[in-house]
Amino acid sequence: MDKTKIDWCDSTWNPVTGCMHGCEYCYARGIAERFGGKQKYANVFDLEEPIRGDDGIAKAYPHSFSPTFHRYRLNEYINKQGRNIFVCSMADLFGDWVPDSWVEEVFKACEKAPQHNYLFLTKNPARYISLARAEKLPKWKNMWYGSTITNQDMPAFFAKEFNTFWSIEPILEPFDRMDREKKELPDWIIVGSETGRKKEKVIPKREWIENILEDCRFRNVPVFMKSSLADIWGEPFIQEFPKGLKR
Repeated sequence: MDKTKIDWCDSTWNPVTGCMHGCEYCYARGIAERFGGKQKYANVFDLEEPIRGDDGIAKAYPHSFSPTFHRYRLNEYINKQGRNIFVCSMADLFGDWVPDSWVEEVFKACEKAPQHNYLFLTKNPARYISLARAEKLPKWKNMWYGSTITNQDMPAFFAKEFNTFWSIEPILEPFDRMDREKKELPDWIIVGSETGRKKEKVIPKREWIENILEDCRFRNVPVFMKSSLADIWGEPFIQEFPKGLKR
């Protein structure tokens, strides 16, 4: 478990690393390749013990950004003080390439340490739905299921019996105001802009953020603006948490 610069959580925990989505703006791939080298992501790996270098230090990304289950990390958090944990910040735990058994073992590890809040995030919310239908998606109060969306046409998970949130990051185009009487929103919305050194980054307009904020205010949904929006939004900067995650 690691402290983090991600401003909407306290810590990150990566029992699984790696992803096959291939997003151009992915920060995680850059980190993994910096420490693990560039590799083709054609396989998944399952490690009972860490792989160590010649210096004896465990390699964080021994298979670079290929999906890897680090089983030895499952109990890292059991005796830690309660906090908001972003689970698999360096992976998509719900990608189609991830075996159900991996997901279930991560859930079991969460159950062993109920003092924490666990925040999951995926670009494949259909996996949440399939797990929920199979009654394998825990409804515990400390489990939060997030969907990453970059435009309003992307699918996102919403279900009243679960804690849900959306991470609109990077926001790549306007989110139009919709019929607010019919529009359903999750329990929390995070908004952020594209970061990194990419030359042709999309710089969101303030109006895009205003539209999202107005919809959230209408539904009493808390909004968390990532620090990447500071120059665009200005003051007062908004970083709200839902009740179950307040620090």
